[in-house]
Amino acid sequence: MIARALVASPTPPAQIAADELRAAYEWVPLDQAEQVVALGGDGFMLQTLHAMLERRRILPVFGMNLGTIGFLMNDWRLERLEERLARAKPFRVSPLSMTATTVGGEQCVLPAINEVSLLRETRQTAKLEVTVNDRVVLEELIADGMLVATPAGSTAYNLSANGPILPLGSALLALTPISPFRPRRWRGAILPEKTRIGIKVLEADKRPVSAVADQREVREVARVDVAIDHMRDLTLLFDPEHALDDRITMEQFIA
Repeated sequence: MIARALVASPTPPAQIAADELRAAYEWVPLDQAEQVVALGGDGFMLQTLHAMLERRRILPVFGMNLGTIGFLMNDWRLERLEERLARAKPFRVSPLSMTATTVGGEQCVLPAINEVSLLRETRQTAKLEVTVNDRVVLEELIADGMLVATPAGSTAYNLSANGPILPLGSALLALTPISPFRPRRWRGAILPEKTRIGIKVLEADKRPVSAVADQREVREVARVDVAIDHMRDLTLLFDPEHALDDRITMEQFIA
């Protein structure tokens, strides 16, 4: 029998569901587990996945939605959980690694499962220079910011910024501007996942920019470098009829 740990969001619905699951099934502490069941919304799932990235051994995670959207989650059901887990379809998700260098010279390395975003901190637009594999591809982008999204994150902030939806397993990254002003006709790029992306903040003192890796922010950055980190791949488990790859594909047909 596979040893499983249960984690839950502090919200009342998730805590009530956790109590029901504890009464119905056997669980072990996280450090003894082979799988994790997470109860909550997409935000809590991201927190759980980030916690996995900090562990020596990364465990597969099966989420059940007790939040709002639940795009990264399965439906909540108390019954037949062991059968669902036995049938669950695994999906591998590769996180981004963001290296942010501040104006003061400090360096911070953070993982991102959905996206890395750069955002202006004041009313003035950001001015950014973009490199791809050390080659300058945009000498100056004037915009509110820009983001780099994974396929798993392409239906989140990236989609709201009019970025493309990337099929899971496509081995691609989306480079998407946020409210671009110049160049007017540039609407982003789709890049191979092996691409190294560099973003230099021009006039960083006058036009401060922050960098955000999912939910963690570094302020007043001078440069951000982004690349896929295959050394810490994550595994998400989904009901076969509720699989993540199909959900991402079908998002392209939602009006």
